[in-house]
Order: sequence, then C-alpha cells, then structure tokens
Amino acid sequence: MKKTSTGHDTRGCGQLLSRLLRKNTSPARIAGFLVSNFLGLAIVLGALQFYSDANSIWSADDSFVKSDWLVINKKVTSANTFGESADFTPEEIADLERQPWVRSVGRFTTADFRIFARMSAGNGTGRSMSTSLFFESIPDEYVDVDKSLWRWKKGSGEVPVIISRDYLTLYNFGFASSAGLPQMSEGLMSGIPLELTLTSEDGTRMKRFKGHVAGYSNRLNTILVPDEFMRIENAELGSGATRNPSRLVVDVNSPGDVAISEYLEARDLEVAGDKSGASASFLLKVVTGVTVAIGAVITLLSFFILLLSLSLIMEKNATTLHRLLMLGYDAGSVAKPYTRLAVYAPLGALFLALCCAALLRGSYLPALEGLGADSGSFIAAPAAGAIITLLVIIFNVVSVRRKVRESWRR
Repeated sequence: MKKTSTGHDTRGCGQLLSRLLRKNTSPARIAGFLVSNFLGLAIVLGALQFYSDANSIWSADDSFVKSDWLVINKKVTSANTFGESADFTPEEIADLERQPWVRSVGRFTTADFRIFARMSAGNGTGRSMSTSLFFESIPDEYVDVDKSLWRWKKGSGEVPVIISRDYLTLYNFGFASSAGLPQMSEGLMSGIPLELTLTSEDGTRMKRFKGHVAGYSNRLNTILVPDEFMRIENAELGSGATRNPSRLVVDVNSPGDVAISEYLEARDLEVAGDKSGASASFLLKVVTGVTVAIGAVITLLSFFILLLSLSLIMEKNATTLHRLLMLGYDAGSVAKPYTRLAVYAPLGALFLALCCAALLRGSYLPALEGLGADSGSFIAAPAAGAIITLLVIIFNVVSVRRKVRESWRR
C-alpha cells in the first residue's frame, strides 16, 4: 500500500478528501456548469460541423476558381457597337485596386493570333471535329489547380486547357445532336487529344501543338491556357500591339459584401457565373460566426462557473488542506479530488455536446446531401471540442494546484 514520506496512507488521504469534497460541493453549481458548458459546446460544435458540411455546396462548385475570386467585365451596350471600348483602362483598374474589399486584381490576356483545333475520337469510326477557337489566360496564382499539372515551359509540345463546362453542355445537347456526332462525358473528352494549329494574323507564321483538357469550370466562361504559354505565343505570333484587358479576376475579402454589388452596379460591371453561390457562402460564414460567438460566450461563462465552484470548495477546506500539508501529505494527493472534478466535469460536458452535435448532424445531413453537399467525415466538431475542453482542463488544473500551494503558505 502506497504511503507518503510520513507514513500516511495516500489512499486514506484520498478517501478523506473525497468525503470532504462531497460534503462541501454544491451540486447546483456543478450542475450549472455541466448544463451551461454542454449548451455552449453543443452550439459551437454544431455550428462548426454544419459549416464544414454545408460549405462544400459552394466551395466544391468550381475547383479552379475560388469562391472569393470574382471574374468581372463591363456590360456590352449599343455604344460598344459604335466604337466605345468595353476594355478596362489602367485608371479603372487602379480605382478597383484601391477598394477596401479588394486584395488583388488579375488581368485576362487574350490571344493575339488565330487558333484552329481538331479533335478525333480515335475509335476507328474516322469521326472528327474541327473548329476555330479563342484562348485567354490569367496569372497562374489565380488558377486554383496543382501547379505541376498547369505549368508550361517553352519547348513543351502539349498544352493544358481548362474550358467552361457550359461549352461541353452546348456541344452535347446542341451541336452533337444536330450534326449526328456522339455525345461525350467530361472524362471521355479529357482523354481525347487536341491538335492545335496557331497562326499569325497575316498567315506567315504557324505553330502546332498537342493539347488536352485539364478540367472544366463553372465560373470561367472561356478557354484558359497557362499564362506563360500565352505570353510567349503572343510575342512570337501576335501583332505586338498592347491591349487593355476586357475582363479581370478580383480576389476579394468577402464575396457577398454589399459594397461590392454597389460598386459594380455604379460602374455597369458584371460578374461572370452564378453569383448566388458566393452570396450564400458569405451569409453562411456570417451566420456561423454569430452562432459560434454565442456558443463561445456561454462556454466561457460555464468555465468561470466551474472555476468559481472549485475556488469556493477549496476555500471552505482551506484549514483542512493546510493541516494535511503540514502533516506531510504531498500536494498532488491533496489536490487529486479537485483535479478529478476539474477534468471529469469538462469531459462529461464534451461527451454530451458531441452526442448532441452528432444527432443534429444526422437530422440535417440528408437535406444537405440532397442539395449536392459532400458531407465528408465527422471531424470538425470533435476536433474543436477537444481543443476547447483541453484548454479548460489545463487552466482548471493549474488553478487547483495554485490554490493548494496557497494553502501550504498559510
């Protein structure tokens, strides 16, 4: 049987202190902590898990352009038919960059040469399709894709291409059905090589490349190639004339900010693609932030309730604790009953909160999956709950030990 340096039975000490703890503990205070901590954690964990599950509806919509990147252009009006340019001037771009909600602005570069593409099925039918194309590029940092798959260097014979998913839809349900050509899935089209012929405007210079479809975008209504490829070929096949960009990609702080809509409307600017996703994602962030803040306040209050309860209990037992320490019992044995309460109470609240978050997730998950959400795994709530509970436990244990040391000095 383990004893202290003075020969006292540590188990007996623990039983004695446990009896003292049960005698002076206020069940109402402990219950108040459990209920408040459970409610606070349940709100925080439920909100974070819901955000993790629901955000995939918008964030997974386009794997190449992030939700906080806006592609903008000027509205085309009848004035443009009579010579007014729809391009952005340097002054207009500078004004846009000065806006507080703008982090950076990227410029679209258009091809200054002619592009002809040929695609053959290669399945023995002899069917092929040829068409004129157009290329655009944006700085590589605005293309959210593995750089090793998107990088192009001079001398490379194959060019990666990202096309609008709408173009494939138009081909399948418009052109293919009327021309008697087979419809193609995204995977099938990605595996068919493209034969690209690039020609200068005067027809005196020509280059040939192989191309492949690297992906499809819902928000980029264009055919995108690497920026380095565009700059090199414009220099070698283009006219050399400097052109202002007709479209811009803007990295913004909050895509759903009202100030952005007001700015664009005042200057007759349009946002390419579906804007509802960005607004919904912004609203989801705001609602989640408010909910987490409320839960955090409740959790913080519950923490103070437990800390106050432990302090009051130890204050009532201060004389007894001091005598036990003077008799030679070590501080760890004296503090053990209070440490247990400081550890087990938050863990109990965490367990109840996780059960509540799991039940809540089970109730909303079928609806989110029906909207196309990729729910993933139940990670956000346990991870956040473990971090919060660990911090609470550490702080409480440190406070208990400090109180014991104060009893020794009395």
